[in-house]
Amino acid sequence: MRNKTVMTALFGSLAATCLLLPNAALAGSEKPKVLKPCMQCHKGDAADTIRGKLSSVSMKAETLNVSTGGGTWLIGFDEDTTLKGAELMNKIGKDKEVKVKFIEEDGALYAKSISVKKPAKLAPEKLIKIDTLAPLVEKGPEAGNFTIVDARPGKLFVTGHIPGAISIYDAQFEKNLDKLPKDKDNLLVFYCGGPT
Repeated sequence: MRNKTVMTALFGSLAATCLLLPNAALAGSEKPKVLKPCMQCHKGDAADTIRGKLSSVSMKAETLNVSTGGGTWLIGFDEDTTLKGAELMNKIGKDKEVKVKFIEEDGALYAKSISVKKPAKLAPEKLIKIDTLAPLVEKGPEAGNFTIVDARPGKLFVTGHIPGAISIYDAQFEKNLDKLPKDKDNLLVFYCGGPT
C-alpha cells in the first residue's frame, strides 16, 4: 500500500511539473496567442485571450491544448470554468475553433471561460447548390460568367480544387482583391474546408 501511495505522489508531482513547464518555459516567447485566420477579425484581442483550434482535452488532468499555428498552449480548467457553445468540455471535438479567456498563476494558465465558435449561418439565397454549380463549372468561368474562389490555404488548393477555381486564402483576402473580377455582374462563388 505504501509503494502505491509513493508512486501516486510521485506521479502527481510529475504531472504538476508537466502542467507548469510548457507555458512557464515559453513565457515571454513569441508563441502566438491567435491563429492566423482568426487575426482578420481579432487583431486586438486582450492579453488574457487565446484563439485557436482545440487539439485535445484531458478530463482527468483537467487540461486542454489549444493550437495557434505557431505553438500549442496547455491550459487548465475546473468546475468554475464557463463553457459557451458546447454542453460538455470533452464533447467539443478536435480542431474546433475556441476562444479561451485565462488567468496566469505561477507560469500556468487556467481558463476562466471557453467559447466554441459556432458554424457560420448564411441566408439560403446566399448559398449555391451543387446541381446549380456543376453546369457552370462544365461551361468554364468565362462562358458561365462566374468566378469561383477557393478560400482554403494554398497548400490545400494545390492538392485539389474545383476546376476553374482561383486560390485566395481567406487569411490573405485583403492582399488579393486584384484577383477578383472587375465586372460586378460576374457571379462570385466562394468555398472553403467547411463551416466555421
